Amino acid sequence: MKSSRLPSLLLIPLLAASSLLAASAITQREITAASEVIKRFTDSEGPRLRIGGIDSENGNPVYATKATEEGLTISGSSGVAICKGFYDYVKSQGAGISSWTGKRFELPILPELTGKETKVVSPVKYHYYFNVVTYGYTMPYWDWPRWEKEIDWMALHGIDMPLALVAHEAITARVFKKLGLSDKEISEYFVGPAHLPWMRMGNISGIDGPLPEEWHKDQVALQHKILERMRSLGMTPICPGFSGFVPPAIKRLYPDIKLVETHWAGSFKNWMLSPDQKLFTKIGKMFVMEWEKEFGPCSHYLVDSFNEMDVPFPPHGTPERYKLLADYGDKVYQSIKEGSPRAVWVMQGWMFGYQRNIWDPKSLEALVSKVPDDKMLLLDLAVDYNKNFWNNGTNWDFYKGFFNKDWIYSVIPNMGGKTGMTGVLDFYANGHLEALNSPNRGHLAGIGMAPEGFENNEVIYELMADAGWSDKPIDLDAWLKNYDICRYGDTDKALDDYWKIIRQSVYGSFTDHPRFNWQFRPGRIGKGSINTNPEFYQAIERFASCANDFRDSDLYVSDLTELTAAYLGGKIELLIQASEMAMQDDNMDQAKRYEQEIEALMSGMDRLLASHPIHRLDVWLNYARKHGSSQELKDYYEKNARRLVTIWGPPIDDYAAKIWSGLIRDYYLPRRKEYLKAKFDPSVKIDLPAWERDWVEKNRGVSPVSPFEDPVAAARELIARAAKVSPDIIKQPEGILIGTWNPETVGTEWKELSWSVSPSALKQAKALRFSYTKGTNKLEISHVRIEMDGNTVADIQQNGTTGIENINNVYRFRIPQDAQGNNSCRIIARVRSDGQADSRGNVELIPISQ
Repeated sequence: MKSSRLPSLLLIPLLAASSLLAASAITQREITAASEVIKRFTDSEGPRLRIGGIDSENGNPVYATKATEEGLTISGSSGVAICKGFYDYVKSQGAGISSWTGKRFELPILPELTGKETKVVSPVKYHYYFNVVTYGYTMPYWDWPRWEKEIDWMALHGIDMPLALVAHEAITARVFKKLGLSDKEISEYFVGPAHLPWMRMGNISGIDGPLPEEWHKDQVALQHKILERMRSLGMTPICPGFSGFVPPAIKRLYPDIKLVETHWAGSFKNWMLSPDQKLFTKIGKMFVMEWEKEFGPCSHYLVDSFNEMDVPFPPHGTPERYKLLADYGDKVYQSIKEGSPRAVWVMQGWMFGYQRNIWDPKSLEALVSKVPDDKMLLLDLAVDYNKNFWNNGTNWDFYKGFFNKDWIYSVIPNMGGKTGMTGVLDFYANGHLEALNSPNRGHLAGIGMAPEGFENNEVIYELMADAGWSDKPIDLDAWLKNYDICRYGDTDKALDDYWKIIRQSVYGSFTDHPRFNWQFRPGRIGKGSINTNPEFYQAIERFASCANDFRDSDLYVSDLTELTAAYLGGKIELLIQASEMAMQDDNMDQAKRYEQEIEALMSGMDRLLASHPIHRLDVWLNYARKHGSSQELKDYYEKNARRLVTIWGPPIDDYAAKIWSGLIRDYYLPRRKEYLKAKFDPSVKIDLPAWERDWVEKNRGVSPVSPFEDPVAAARELIARAAKVSPDIIKQPEGILIGTWNPETVGTEWKELSWSVSPSALKQAKALRFSYTKGTNKLEISHVRIEMDGNTVADIQQNGTTGIENINNVYRFRIPQDAQGNNSCRIIARVRSDGQADSRGNVELIPISQ
């Protein structure tokens, strides 16, 4: 690897710099905490550095840097601002980076010693981070060392408003117990740790419960450390409040209360206590008081009651609806206020873009109308979805600046912690400028990120963290070049080419749920959702072409293994489509050859990722097992961790879609082999859902694997091998192929077949076609229905057949504009074959363009 670094300055201890405090509001505690973050990042006492305080400007955080012969001086309005100032200086010198896969730091040389001060004022007061479900998909089993690293990452990236939900259930259990519920009634209501976010939002109950009592003690101790560190850096943590969800056993104590049974994703339920009942206010007040008794005062409390659920209010346009919503909002706020008069009610705004059929402007205006403007903060979570997926305009325009309430501009770059690549880099660099300059900006208070999971697509988070502190356009080409220098120590033309080309593919397009077809239950014949266009492969080949120059960079090697896995994943997807088509044509010898190559590439991908610092199943499971004080509890936590990253519930199967070493060799590949048993021998009967449940509930640990001695050489060899797999091996159907039928799946009696499909493909289609390809018997179809998130959105009663002659074999539909399928999307058909059921064919979506 080439190096352009010059000799660095000598290390000397950090100065406490109390003399630099001046009249600013920053405390010595924050300066000390910031200096400790810098020490941990630099693995030293720090460079020649003086740090101190500076006033914020109009309430917005500020930092200033100045280089002189005496060293570098950093002044900040908070501990976070100081850390951000130091980190930005390091990056300005190309001297290092802090990331989840590792860090790089070389002591920076000082620029020209002009003594000129560089001052940066954030355009907003807050910089938000986390999503409620991040506490499921990424963080449920973190220990303090991992949390400390994350808080350091947050401080260096200028994050000062994190969601802090650890120990939510411990406080909830105390409140329920004070009300008179038994330990058994409480523990049986709670779900397993990785699923707690959805219980908190009223979506689920019963999964992997009861929750062990030891969990609460562990989480309380952990949250004390988390909040202490966040506060010491000047962060404003958002803590949980009471959202109204209670165990049904509460009716034993209050038989006259009205509980509403909530439903989610077609299969799950919880129980909601309406805010119009006095018990809601009582519990809300008790929760806040119990929280502050344990953890001290909190200024912001998160309360969400309608996550992806219907609103139990009268129809749009009726005065009663808006009155009830206004009263509802008032009751929720009052329940917080009674526990903490100074507190602000924080609410997630996912539903504002996702469910506009429910949340029209008048409904939201009514909900917030009785809450003081300075006592509410709305999280506009998913601007990237508004702009790049739903294409339904921005929420700040639709809701007219959020009716004078403070709000946070935010994005959701990831669903479920999926490791697939996606995201429009140009948007993440400069999309926030539209909000900053909008006439409907209103009380824009912050910019943030709310991924459902992270430790993936790291460039997006680095970019967004920089964007949140800037009101000027970012030159993305220059930014990416500096990113390479900071991350790898240098750059070259191959890396420049990589970024130019990849921005014509996965980093120039937005995919709601990026998954390969092999990450779904086998039998899905169509393509996955990752944008594996020709530029995708070309870009990764360019990245790998400079491997010998950068093999000494740990971060380059990690990125190479990750990108190679993505490359192989796309080629495996092609092979699976070709194999399924060969089996459909009864060409089993050809299918077996494809399957041999699939196994070779999947095994190579898995072994390569064994060298990756975090994309490994053993890392995930080890965090879970460390929480158990006994073998039984260790096994319990592991089972829960396994469930979330595979079957989830079901029915939200394969939602998390991790491309991890261990998960590939122990789950995805063996599941496919199980599926192939029946394909290659029709006398074999298999039950894939049962196989999946057994994997979650009965298996423990990860099978052994030996990482490649030279992962760089292995990556290049695997890319060269996979490059030979061409899209030409697939016979392209006229429509979008989503599935097949064959003698193993149909019979002479009526039965239902089901095929998963992406919501985006469904919304771009106008009909479903059954196309016979081979066999002596026709297929009869009597009924087709389409389900999104468990709700039927199309139901077509039509008798049709496909065989030598096609009669009514096209089923037309229209998906309602407001229909959503974030968690699951299925097409279900009632079919049978005549004669001996010797019938084969394809099921295709017909695009609107045809």
